[in-house]
Amino acid sequence: MKFAPALRRGLTAVLQKAGMLSQVPTRGRGVGFSWFGDGPDNFQRDVEVVHDKVLAHPTVYACITLIASDIAKVSLGLREREDEGYWEQAENPAYSPVLRKPNHYQTRQQFIETWMISKLQRGNAYVLKVRDARRVVVKLYVLDPTRVQPLVAPNGSVFYQLNSDDLSGLPMDLPAVPASEIIHDRMECLFHPLVGVSPIFACGVAATLGLKIDASAAKFFQNMARPSGVLTAPAAISDEVAARLKREWESNYSAGNLGKVAVLGDSLKFEGMAINAVDAQQAEQLKLSDERICTAFHVPGFMVGVGAMPSYDNVQALWQQYYNQCLQKHFESIEAVLDEGLGLDPAAYRTEFDLDDLLRMDSKTLAEVEGLKVQRGIAAPNEARRKFNLEPVEGGDSPMVQQQNYSLAALAKRDASEDPFGKTTPAPAPAPAPAPPADGADPQEDPASAEDVQRAVDAGIGKVLQTVKADGDALRADVQRSFMEAIQALEARAQAEAEQQRQIESEAAARLLQFGDALTRRIARATAEA
Repeated sequence: MKFAPALRRGLTAVLQKAGMLSQVPTRGRGVGFSWFGDGPDNFQRDVEVVHDKVLAHPTVYACITLIASDIAKVSLGLREREDEGYWEQAENPAYSPVLRKPNHYQTRQQFIETWMISKLQRGNAYVLKVRDARRVVVKLYVLDPTRVQPLVAPNGSVFYQLNSDDLSGLPMDLPAVPASEIIHDRMECLFHPLVGVSPIFACGVAATLGLKIDASAAKFFQNMARPSGVLTAPAAISDEVAARLKREWESNYSAGNLGKVAVLGDSLKFEGMAINAVDAQQAEQLKLSDERICTAFHVPGFMVGVGAMPSYDNVQALWQQYYNQCLQKHFESIEAVLDEGLGLDPAAYRTEFDLDDLLRMDSKTLAEVEGLKVQRGIAAPNEARRKFNLEPVEGGDSPMVQQQNYSLAALAKRDASEDPFGKTTPAPAPAPAPAPPADGADPQEDPASAEDVQRAVDAGIGKVLQTVKADGDALRADVQRSFMEAIQALEARAQAEAEQQRQIESEAAARLLQFGDALTRRIARATAEA
């Protein structure tokens, strides 16, 4: 078995020579400069950019660690699509465990941070998938990008040559692993679709220049390599005298004796050396180098100590700018390759970062935003309370709006009516004339009159109920008008009944008088006949 790695490498070489697999080039054509940022730079003043040394530049280190740590601190979870169309946090035994614990030696945060550091340093992040007997991904390992080589078959199929890595469970070299077993997240592919280009490719020279300036300054302050002044004599002096004067000057007025008063004889003269223009612009050159590095990584300079902090006091706007120009692409890229790598059904599941962990607002702004969402019915009170780590309250699980708000359907139905705003009040129907009492009927009992009164009351109450649905001043006017109409109808009916009663009593009195007159005439006639 000790010959297996050599055999596998030999097999890969045979396949490549046979034209069955071709290596993807990792260096630019004709320039001799690695796309990963290391190697001699033949087109930029022969400045050699060494990848490992460039990482020692404080701004490069700050940009890489800032981006990696900010993405790693955001929680990553599984989302399931509900029937209503929104995505809800979910648990699935096939996907959730590997998202919580990607492998045996890393937490989720360490895994994402390693992923991003590999991507930012080398332009590529290679993640090996380990499956169980069900073909479900149970472990994910971030591989060393320098030990991975993309390969392409004549039919366009993509493979990856992997060197041994005991930590990732690769005890031997693998000559050709299909792309289905590798999650490949890459930066912008400037030269080949399978090879991402690190930002160090763009800022390597600027970082190297900054390191050389720092090294030169360190030597100067450590060794006093540059003399601070020159002793001159008006005439020629021997080498022995010059050596003696130099030795005495360094002994008496250098190192710990700086600042002492020098007494010169023999017409000697001390001339101090001024700082030249190159030294005077050292700070500006370092600042320009830092700014170019931040530009390559798309990081706002103030976030890594380059330049001044923006004057406006809006933390949310600063973080939003940082997210839009630097982090958003990485978030979307990781989510996309994880969805594909884990085999998620895009119509049912997806991975998603919780950006609330990143774009945290100050307490005042958060309270104003959440309060406005609750006020306008966008979120339920308990959803807003959860943002402040407060327990839910009874009745707070549903969004709420004020009572006077109407749906668009109700307003459309109202506008389609003949009188949308209920301004016109129909005239009350005239009360029917009372019918004369039938023979033998009790004039005090009038069934029709009771029915008319009930009808008038019902009409008034119905009008009141309809008017309640109106709004503003029209509501109060209609209510008052309806009650007045009901009262007037009752008064009119009472007057009609009183008039009817008076008429009945008048007719009865007239009949009684007629009967009395007739009786008197009969008595008179009978008396006359007798």
